[in-house]
Amino acid sequence: MTRTKFCGLSHTCDIEAANQLTPEYIGFVFAPKSKRYITPEKAAELKKLLSGDIQAVGVFVNEDPQRVASLLNGGVIDIAQLHGSEDEGYIRQLRTLARKPIIQAFCIKNQWDIAAAEQSTADYVLLDSGAGTGTVFDWNLIRNMKRPYFLAGGLSPENVEAAIKYLNPYAVDVSSGIEKGGRKDKCKMAEFIAAVRKEERL
Repeated sequence: MTRTKFCGLSHTCDIEAANQLTPEYIGFVFAPKSKRYITPEKAAELKKLLSGDIQAVGVFVNEDPQRVASLLNGGVIDIAQLHGSEDEGYIRQLRTLARKPIIQAFCIKNQWDIAAAEQSTADYVLLDSGAGTGTVFDWNLIRNMKRPYFLAGGLSPENVEAAIKYLNPYAVDVSSGIEKGGRKDKCKMAEFIAAVRKEERL
């Protein structure tokens, strides 16, 4: 079964929609330069409204590991997603501060990127076309990927079923593909998760 992560949630209505649609993961973006950035205080408010069956992922870009750990240990997020240039030393340091899962993101452009993802000591890896570019990368590059991964980059209700059939990823991660006018759209969220779970109904 392929899992789903709705990323970049920032409003109460986003959480209400997620609670109804039950993705396995949702994401809060803590990178200040992102248009989906929310403060830790706002994330804490939203986390209180989130179903206990859904795990909250915090997305960070080269953040101080102490700050990441404080959100993990404080229960604001359940998993840390590292989307910058964090290295193995950073991961080791974060593990000493918080015993929670870590996702490390990789921008996939060639075989070297795939090799780096394969060797990461993070609990999970996320394969993307870039930092929130909303574009698809060449899926052929990861056809033989050995470890489970989150697939991101340009996914939408229209192409996620094909992605799952071709790659069978551990999870699919979507943000711009479930938005309309720069905000999360419940209808698109529902269409996306229905496409992901289509195989389960067959």
